[in-house]
Amino acid sequence: MTIRPIAVVGASAAGITAAEALRRAGWDGPLTLIGDEPHLPYDRPPLSKQLLHGAWEPAKLLLRTEEQLAPLGLDLRLGTRATGLDVATRTLTLDGGERLACAGVIIATGVAARTLPAADGLVGVFTLRTLDDALALRDRLSEGARRLVVVGNGVLGCEAAAVARELGHEVTLVGREPVPMAAAVGAGIGELLAEEHRARGVRLVTGEVAEFETVADGSAARVGGVRLADGSRHPADLVLLAIGSEPAVGWLADPALDTTDGLGCDAYCAAAPGIYAAGDVARWEHPGHGRPLRFEHRMNATEQAMAAARNLVAELTAEGAVATAEGAEPQERRPFAPVPYFWSDQYGLKLQAYGLTSGADEVETTVLDGEARRAVALYGRDGLAVGVLACALPPRQIRALRAVVATPVPWEEARDRVRAATATATG
Repeated sequence: MTIRPIAVVGASAAGITAAEALRRAGWDGPLTLIGDEPHLPYDRPPLSKQLLHGAWEPAKLLLRTEEQLAPLGLDLRLGTRATGLDVATRTLTLDGGERLACAGVIIATGVAARTLPAADGLVGVFTLRTLDDALALRDRLSEGARRLVVVGNGVLGCEAAAVARELGHEVTLVGREPVPMAAAVGAGIGELLAEEHRARGVRLVTGEVAEFETVADGSAARVGGVRLADGSRHPADLVLLAIGSEPAVGWLADPALDTTDGLGCDAYCAAAPGIYAAGDVARWEHPGHGRPLRFEHRMNATEQAMAAARNLVAELTAEGAVATAEGAEPQERRPFAPVPYFWSDQYGLKLQAYGLTSGADEVETTVLDGEARRAVALYGRDGLAVGVLACALPPRQIRALRAVVATPVPWEEARDRVRAATATATG
């Protein structure tokens, strides 16, 4: 009898972690890893930091070398795109027309960078999602001092602006909101970051792009500036669009799947029987927060990939597709209920957050040292503390803060614990 493979679609952090976790969980059948980029799995967070800066070369971003992948026995399909999935038969369609009938599928396709229609074909306008994106922008920045306009003042835009400024470029950071990263971290921490960017020489501008100004560059058009809706003009040699991302679910047309804001999953990361998702693309029911979450951060990609792989193998074991060793306890699926975590590095500052910091209806920010940009913020929703963020604080204090929001607790209780932790650490 031919054994169907498990296919993992997406060959970045979540995908390679899922493949390894499937082997550890007991899947010894065929295992296919499909990635639309030609590169071996690599880490994305350094793209906007160490790689863009030039401190790291691409080889340092590799998550696994070919030698490290060999023991997994993968059918590795790089430079291959999945174009469809029949949920009932668990059959993938690939861009060459091949149909791959699977025992199970883990979808880890991540997100795609948003762009603007006016930027199509315009020389000097970049997005920053892939290794090739980052290398192309780095190459242009290395040609000499440039006027860079970064459109979007979220996490990615702020990180790239910081790197470009450290490299000596003239940087304008444009955001719809006047405070950088406000949607992710709130106004208090956002204003602290704004002060740091201004102190470093970044020009902060509020507005929306109305059009790109162009100059002739041979037979092509090259960007020469950005004009905002208020009429203001900002000269630019290069423009980085950091205006968010879209979950990569356009290829999933089967009506059995919910593709509203990512791929909808239950608490076990299952989108349908035998179909699981992990990483930026997955929107799942978080048991601790009692609502669907989709979390575009590196730590979640790894943790969720392990959970999805473990639960898929447990499901296949129950179906009889995976043999259980004699005397071994049967595997059971377990809900995925992490404490979400993200970080951002800008200049010498490190921001680290646990829990949920966006969508809060109450935020308390305490600046412990304005000059050093040391601060802590607590985030609440419906009377419960659900997130905490530390800026430029020592590891011991950060560990104490994590414990405060490991599960949602009453706001007053959490506030007292945060105050005690910061007083101990700073006293």
